[in-house]
Amino acid sequence: MHNIHHKPIIDLAIFHGIDINLYPLFIGIYEQKSISKAAQTLCISQSAASHALQRLRQQLQDDLLVRAGNKMLPTPFAEQIYPVIKNALMAIQNISMQKHQFESSKVQNLKIAVHDEIEPIIFPKLVEHFHRLNLGIQFLSIKLNRKNVLTDLATQQIDFVIDLEQNLGEKIQFQTLAHDHFVICTQQVQMNEEIYLASPHIGVSSRRTGILVEDIYLNRKQLSRQIFLRCQHYSTALQILSQQPKAILTIPQNILSHLNRHNDLNVFEVPIPLPNIHIGMFWHKDLEENLRHHFLRSEILKIFA
Repeated sequence: MHNIHHKPIIDLAIFHGIDINLYPLFIGIYEQKSISKAAQTLCISQSAASHALQRLRQQLQDDLLVRAGNKMLPTPFAEQIYPVIKNALMAIQNISMQKHQFESSKVQNLKIAVHDEIEPIIFPKLVEHFHRLNLGIQFLSIKLNRKNVLTDLATQQIDFVIDLEQNLGEKIQFQTLAHDHFVICTQQVQMNEEIYLASPHIGVSSRRTGILVEDIYLNRKQLSRQIFLRCQHYSTALQILSQQPKAILTIPQNILSHLNRHNDLNVFEVPIPLPNIHIGMFWHKDLEENLRHHFLRSEILKIFA
């Protein structure tokens, strides 16, 4: 049985045999459930990470993280000590940062996970803004994988996520960057609620299954529509609209403005009120006071103020 004791007096002698570098590795493997991913984050080899984990196991006399299939899962003792170690490392990091003046010129890259359809709205403005600051930043637009958002933000695999507003948990912060609203695109020359509900629709989603955002709101009003095609991109849907005279596409107005559409397609307001869309930036709460992160965050907010 392992116990964690909080002593009012620090026993300095025991620190002679403690390698503090082992503990960030523990946090990395614990959060990413992978030795190779943790090693990549810490810029060490997978072999070095495996040997370091073995040393920490010997030091703490527990297996800590054990392989189950393709994942490294924590033992009960690892689950017990994880929040203590995480808080201690955060405290050390904050103390270290207080004595270092932040220099924006040292920012080397900016990694943002963003949905394909939102990228054209965000990235041209973002690149233009940072180039005006004369910073030699490498920009990385990474395909958004909503299943990995929490882990990727916590382990700093990405700096920010830019996506539609949603609840990603208490550890994730959100700030709105842009507002949008749905419009209708179709070959039809007139539009009302009856025509909208009776016409064949094209739905757009990167997810394999699951109800579309528009249908969530329609269902709340006890209304439904017929989706004859579900595809991944609005650009594909716009091409198909030109082949289907009666088809309707419900699309965010800002996204439509960044896409090419044929002259035979008309744009209407949605005859059934749908809520506005909020596009924004997500980041991990633990990085709230990180000076690099704070600088990047504040500059991005300036772009869309």
